[in-house]
Amino acid sequence: MEIPPFPTGAWARELAGRVAAPTTADRDRERRWDPRLFAELATAGPAGPGLAGPLVPRDLGGAGLSAAQTLDLLAGLGEGARDPGLALAVGVHAVLATVPLRAFGSARQRERYLPRMASGEWLGALSLHQTQGASVTPAVTARAATDGSGDSDGSGDSDGSGGSGGSGGWVLTGELDLVAGAPVAHHFLVVAAHGDGGRTAFVVDRSTPGLSVGEAGPAAMPTCPWGRLVLADCVVPDSAVLGTAGGAASEVEPLLAVLDWVFSSAPWLGLLRALTRDAIDGARERLLFGRPLHHDQSVRFTLADLAARCELAEGMLRRAAEQFDSGARPAHQDAAAARLFVAAAVRTVTDAATRLSGPLGLTGDHLSGRAHRDGLFFAGTGGGTEVLRPVIAASLLELG
Repeated sequence: MEIPPFPTGAWARELAGRVAAPTTADRDRERRWDPRLFAELATAGPAGPGLAGPLVPRDLGGAGLSAAQTLDLLAGLGEGARDPGLALAVGVHAVLATVPLRAFGSARQRERYLPRMASGEWLGALSLHQTQGASVTPAVTARAATDGSGDSDGSGDSDGSGGSGGSGGWVLTGELDLVAGAPVAHHFLVVAAHGDGGRTAFVVDRSTPGLSVGEAGPAAMPTCPWGRLVLADCVVPDSAVLGTAGGAASEVEPLLAVLDWVFSSAPWLGLLRALTRDAIDGARERLLFGRPLHHDQSVRFTLADLAARCELAEGMLRRAAEQFDSGARPAHQDAAAARLFVAAAVRTVTDAATRLSGPLGLTGDHLSGRAHRDGLFFAGTGGGTEVLRPVIAASLLELG
């Protein structure tokens, strides 16, 4: 199907600047998620649904965009809204929660979840601890149910690939924190370990008995709705399995890792552009010893470095996104290198923008203040350097 040619980045930047940016400082100060704002972003697209389902196929109610267009879309959101928390929440739902369903969901799962996710009616959520692949042991365990209590989830889906769960389904036990979108989510993507050493991914509805959600999260990115997920002998049917039972380590988890490394970095590309623009404005407007800052050669060199980092970040992220569009999945090396570079660029550009914008830039009412706080958190997610550097090195050394 032909992909719509509209300029997604410019459109998202204008939309977010108009509907989100005016309230960003207030929402950040109040640590507030605005469902009406999300609803407007989710449904305002010129080619159908807006930011909620860019990678969902059109025949399932989504925008049917390419990965490169989605990269531009999320970068435009970050640049226009100037709100890292909002951009993370949108990206987790729009990409991390939808793409695994599109890639590994059964026909009934895709038909049930994706249209409502693309419209923004149902939000999906997951823990950011689950985007690091095999480097982290799942905090949730799964065992086969034996009493038949997991035969039905009310969805009428009987063609899931339950495998070793048996006709009685599965019992999930454990706790997940750092769940982006938890307080407002309809369902959750959960990766669980079971006794034979395998891992299985599940789509678990919020209404499932034994599942509870609490509001808890980091001090960073306060406009993202954070929560903690508790599964206490939570019985789910075989139809809740996403992909192959026992196959998450080779299916869902590697996909989640590259999705996170690329698309959770995309809004920060837009934020880097906004920070660079703020630095340029500060260099033009602020005076030092009666002279504009931009007369200083070192300031000009700093601005040149910021612009170069923006260009390099875009090139690395676009290369990874275009590998999705070629029918493959980005190499772990490329996706990890892009995330590592963007995280470092955020620190460098934020520090420079703060110096050039003045001391007020460090408050939460200004982007450089939010970026300083939230950029540190961003650098630690996706596994941080402890995961990203070994991934890159293993590829270079052909260690598999």
